[in-house]
Formats: sequence, structure tokens, C-alpha cells
Amino acid sequence: MSSVALNHITQQAEALPLPEYIELIERLVHRLKEQQLPEPQRLDWTPLYGMGKGVWNGEDAQDYVNRLREDRI
Repeated sequence: MSSVALNHITQQAEALPLPEYIELIERLVHRLKEQQLPEPQRLDWTPLYGMGKGVWNGEDAQDYVNRLREDRI
């Protein structure tokens, strides 16, 4: 649906008397609830656990952040 059509529908809806506007919103909400939304994909981070071991070679995290900030100046 184009934004022009959506704007037209919105204007028509807003022109309704308040009880009818509320009923329209209730119908739309009911219709949305009936639709089956896909399950959000869950990411499994467990295979990545420990992959960064040894990257820091004993470097302090705060020293690393400070050095990054110095490079930006």
C-alpha cells in the first residue's frame, strides 16, 4: 500500500466520531492479535564462548580503552 493511500485512510479514520474511531482501533488490534507472528530467531552464542581467549595477552581492558580514545584525538 502506498503512503498516499495510507495517509488517506488515516485521515478518514481520524474524521470518524470518537466511538467509531475507538471501535476501528479495537478491530485492527483484534485482527493483529489473530495473525500469527513468526517467533523471533534466538541466537546461540555458546559456540563462541572462549574464542577470544589469548587475544588480550594480559593487557588491561582499561588501558586498551584509553589507548583507543587517544587514537581518536
